Amino acid sequence: MPLDPRSLFPDAFEEVLAGCLPEMAACHPRLHAAMAHALLGGGKRLRPRLLAAAAALGEDVAPGPVLRAGAALECLHAYSLVHDDLPAMDDDDWRRGQPACHSAFGEAMAILAGDALQALAFETLLGAAAAADLPSEATRDALADLSRAAGALGLVGGQAGDLEPPPVPADLDRVLWIHARKTGALLRAALVIGGRFGALPPGEIAGLGRAGDSLGLAFQAVDDLLDAEGERDDLGKTPGRDAALGKLTLPALLGADETRRRAEAWLAEALAALPARPAAAPLRELADALVHRRS
Repeated sequence: MPLDPRSLFPDAFEEVLAGCLPEMAACHPRLHAAMAHALLGGGKRLRPRLLAAAAALGEDVAPGPVLRAGAALECLHAYSLVHDDLPAMDDDDWRRGQPACHSAFGEAMAILAGDALQALAFETLLGAAAAADLPSEATRDALADLSRAAGALGLVGGQAGDLEPPPVPADLDRVLWIHARKTGALLRAALVIGGRFGALPPGEIAGLGRAGDSLGLAFQAVDDLLDAEGERDDLGKTPGRDAALGKLTLPALLGADETRRRAEAWLAEALAALPARPAAAPLRELADALVHRRS
């Protein structure tokens, strides 16, 4: 029976995600609490949803390993948010409608919780690959996908660029370079790793990678708009942080109307890169919803 990715969220996924945390008795209690605060405190679960929808393009895909692979992506994403909110980074006290991890547990414990969640991401993905009985080459490639998305060529590199003062005059290429890494790299990884769990052919996995690149730019363009125009109750975090920190965003550089136009163009590119068959319908619907979201 084909995998229905929409049936896995939120209930089945949240149960698997909670089960990925280390046993309370084996972990420092305050560290465990900080990890749980960051990982289980809500969120759209965008990356796991994308991974599951990509995996559903395959045949006879078991949901359990796919959910665990999605949990690995969510661990990595949660770590990045914990560190992104730190006073040394974006200095934001709110995340997902609750105090940021460093606000609730202190800066030092938040750093350690982020470190632990990053390590947990790789452990969880390896366990998911074993449960799916992925071939060794596919397992190696999935771990490489996650490593590349996490490191200097991915979200850490993008964050490093985001910390620098914006150039004068403004540089669109630099903004897109940051967006492709800080946001796009993990979206690309979600789709590509999902394709590996679905045992898709190399050509379709490459197409998923291209779709992830374009979807990442579209998603961040909308995120910039929401940061400029949204309310905290809707966003679950403090709006206007980019402007307060002097960051160069697409709306500041291009204006809101042109930013929306580009987001639609990037969405069209993403959709064009996806397989043209009925099994891709949930993935297409999800991509469209991400770009047309209100929070």
